[in-house]
Amino acid sequence: MQPVIAEIVRSGIVEGHHYGAVVALDPDGQVRHARGDVTGPVLPRSCNKPLQALAMVRAGLDLDGELLALACASHSGEPFHLDGVRRILAGAGLTEDDLGNPAGWPLEDRVRDEVLRAGGGPTRLHMNCSGKHAAMLATCVARGWPTAGYLSPDHPLQRTIEVDFGAQTGEPGGPEATDGCGAPLLGTSLTGLARAFSRLATGDSEPERRVAAAIRNHPAHVSGSQRDERVLLAAIPGAIGKAGAESCYAVALPDGRAFALKTDDGAARARPVVMAALLRLLGVDTEPGVDTEAVRRTGAAPLTGGDAVVGEIRAVL
Repeated sequence: MQPVIAEIVRSGIVEGHHYGAVVALDPDGQVRHARGDVTGPVLPRSCNKPLQALAMVRAGLDLDGELLALACASHSGEPFHLDGVRRILAGAGLTEDDLGNPAGWPLEDRVRDEVLRAGGGPTRLHMNCSGKHAAMLATCVARGWPTAGYLSPDHPLQRTIEVDFGAQTGEPGGPEATDGCGAPLLGTSLTGLARAFSRLATGDSEPERRVAAAIRNHPAHVSGSQRDERVLLAAIPGAIGKAGAESCYAVALPDGRAFALKTDDGAARARPVVMAALLRLLGVDTEPGVDTEAVRRTGAAPLTGGDAVVGEIRAVL
């Protein structure tokens, strides 16, 4: 069993726990701090998207800037996200009907409510993985691969991504599953995930520079205009990062330091709390140029009793 990495504290009483694991790597790839099992396999879910995007750029995907950021995204379904996905598809001569991801509501509640008020419903475009799927289709067109069946693990696109992913994490042959969007999902350890993000943040090849620049320059396209991931990336100059389902999270700094975490119960509320605490533990929040208060705000999770704050979710590292 993994150790406790966060506590739910109400009126001074610990009423619950989140179990999981965290790892922090130095620029040379050595483990600086770890709690729990960080070498066993996990499914990083959408944390894999920047790594999949890197594999696609290496394979010939011709995207940059905000459109490449969308290829890395679990977007909120805001209008600028939908517009970007349409642009990726149009550039490849495709339409929304070619997307293989399921229809979905916007990931963020306030955006979903706006769609509801306008009389809309779930669509393939609104589904948070539509940017990744549009990029996958565009990669197929660029390489002359069939777009039909692009989600099959045996499709040349997915085989290309699998080989590249193993090279990035240093752990080829990890577990394989199916993600919530229907795409193949590759597994690795938290250490392998952090290693891959470190390499992406510091890589000097053109594909690595392009993907890292897209995330750094367009963090709202990678998540949403009001998401905690965007706030964190904007607060730490040069940082890249990606959150995933089941409370997985990876962040890397431009000098190669990298951080990854996952809670066993998949509770999204614990994810930003633990990441902010890990960055504080290692002093990242007070480094020159970092917006200290913004980093700490991403980790604030107050609990209320009536109209008063009576507790918090706090990290245990």
